[in-house]
Amino acid sequence: MIVHPNIDPVAIDIPLPWIGSLPVHWYGLMYLIGFVGGALIGVYRARRPGSGWKKEEVWDVLFYIAIGVIIGGRLGYVLFYQFEYYSSHPLEVFSVWTGGMAFHGGLIGVIVAVWLFGRHTQRKFLQITDFIAPLCPLGLGAGRVGNFLNQELWGGPTDAPWGVVFPAVDAVSRHPSQLYEAGLEGLVLLVILLVYSRRSRPVGSVSGLFLVCYSMFRFFVELFREPDTHLGYLMFDWVTMGQLLSVPMFVFGVWLMYRAYSGSAKVRSTVSR
Repeated sequence: MIVHPNIDPVAIDIPLPWIGSLPVHWYGLMYLIGFVGGALIGVYRARRPGSGWKKEEVWDVLFYIAIGVIIGGRLGYVLFYQFEYYSSHPLEVFSVWTGGMAFHGGLIGVIVAVWLFGRHTQRKFLQITDFIAPLCPLGLGAGRVGNFLNQELWGGPTDAPWGVVFPAVDAVSRHPSQLYEAGLEGLVLLVILLVYSRRSRPVGSVSGLFLVCYSMFRFFVELFREPDTHLGYLMFDWVTMGQLLSVPMFVFGVWLMYRAYSGSAKVRSTVSR
């Protein structure tokens, strides 16, 4: 059994003249690490022969994605998980530094952002998503580490030696489900996508693989994670909102891969326009 170190959610408190200070939360810092790390991976991929991408374009698309993740992730959390609370506390919707982001909402935000970027640059939607899919896991993993540091989204009780007691929650040894997700959705998914996308693939196949793997990893980890207290289990005393939202992701991912390899996609993902 491990006791969580009860880390202060504020990583750095920057003093500012005449204002006081600017607190930088661990949660926000993890997002910064995810975006910068994803950008570096994107620049590396853009330098590969035949990538069809320039370094400057990588930073441009990531700017769109960052906006989509923040707006979509926050609104998704508000609508899917805490609608009643935020409808009574509307100003707190903007307090993203305190935590409370939903991946599925962030995904919708990214879809909109990619569509706008595609219209601006005349790129095809799936060719953009195939390029950026391997950039995402690092941010997903970093976000889950932020959840762990914030002592949120904890797992169910366990007798396993790696169980963690979260002092902010109770004195029960629990699954560190945040770290399970960081490992699967972050590290494992990153390796899978980088290895798979090293070769030219049919358009849509990299995006499809991302959706399939993420939805399976998320569905699995939800078995060890406590459901949101205000929602509980939605059915059968084990199905959670996260699992329910992962099902259409899995189906769409399978369809994308089938479409890619059935001959419907005539060009390869390394072709940029």
